[in-house]
Amino acid sequence: MIVTRFWTLALGLGLCLGCMAMPEAEAATAIRVLLARDVQQVEISSGQTILVTDHRQEAWSYRTPVRIEARGRAMLLNGKPVLADRLTLRAGSHDLDLWLTKKGNRTLRHVDYEKDALQVSGAIQLIRKGKSLLVVNHVDLEEYVKGVVPAEVNATWHLEILKVQAVAARTYALYQQMLSAARTYDVAAGIQDQVYRGRRGIDARVALAVESTSGLVVTYKGAPIYAAFSSTAAGVTEDAMNVWSKDLPYLKGVECPFDVESPFYQWKVSLNLDMLEKDLRKQGFSVGTIKEISPRTHSRAGRVATLRIIHSEGELIIRGEDLRKAVGYTIVPSTQFTIESIGEVLVLSGYGAGHAVGLCQWGAKELAELGYSFSSILSYYYPGTELQDAFLTQAPPMPATMVPPS
Repeated sequence: MIVTRFWTLALGLGLCLGCMAMPEAEAATAIRVLLARDVQQVEISSGQTILVTDHRQEAWSYRTPVRIEARGRAMLLNGKPVLADRLTLRAGSHDLDLWLTKKGNRTLRHVDYEKDALQVSGAIQLIRKGKSLLVVNHVDLEEYVKGVVPAEVNATWHLEILKVQAVAARTYALYQQMLSAARTYDVAAGIQDQVYRGRRGIDARVALAVESTSGLVVTYKGAPIYAAFSSTAAGVTEDAMNVWSKDLPYLKGVECPFDVESPFYQWKVSLNLDMLEKDLRKQGFSVGTIKEISPRTHSRAGRVATLRIIHSEGELIIRGEDLRKAVGYTIVPSTQFTIESIGEVLVLSGYGAGHAVGLCQWGAKELAELGYSFSSILSYYYPGTELQDAFLTQAPPMPATMVPPS
């Protein structure tokens, strides 16, 4: 059945083995990437002298490493108090290596200079928020995209899927940048936006995928789109309206029978009911001892839209995505599930991973291997869109709060 469905979809995709011509202009813009919040201490090293400037443009130069610590209403710069709300560090064109420590001396990564430093290009801005720091990487858009691609998909996959991910990542970042002027950053480096690990994982194929699509973004009516993507649709992709209550014409469900090889295509999970009750309360839901859980409504694509929970204090109706958020997006990979049993534990059996809105990464991988170009794949998963030079785009309409592509 999968093969038959595939060939009936071929006309819709439009098989194209060639790539469209690249624009001559390159997107020379910087993206502000939130690397971490609630950081107590940052240590930064480089192969070059580090220049530190504050918001008054007062500057200091240091041979590495440089250590900045949040201390009361000040920052300690290599042990010296500096009365500044912001510090910016750069080492010319050289990369920076960072080690971050959160409150309570909980390190974000093992401190191993050769293996585990977070290496980034561009500049680092430290913003004091209360008694801790925000760490923001100001980085060239194309370098940012290079850091996203191997963090979101496997760098050994077909070159066309790497190009697909590059264009989607660039589009998402530009969309957020155009709407984030009032914030101190454009995108976060984790799944709340798209995963970014600096220079880690960048190789020649990743660089080729990004550079060969340089400046290209997916647009609708001349503006960058909200380029949502997720791992595995396992069937029909989902309308944004069903997941986020956003009627976006380019985020409509399409058939996706291409991702059966995904390791996340089918799954089963057991949830302890006591823990589930606690997780729901942490999310602000008033719930007593759970007696029964059942799907209440489903989306057109067959995913659980809402759940009915009978508990000792009454009845609770929640969205399927609320359940995922409460217990963890990696614990319940998608809302395409059925309830196998409920006792002391709730057993869910399901398909797919992620919200399934927009691009399906594993589906795009299969299409790339079948010979479809990155442009054809993007136009299929984002219907009604076209590729355009980022310099020629206009700002998208200001939306209500969007849920990121996780």
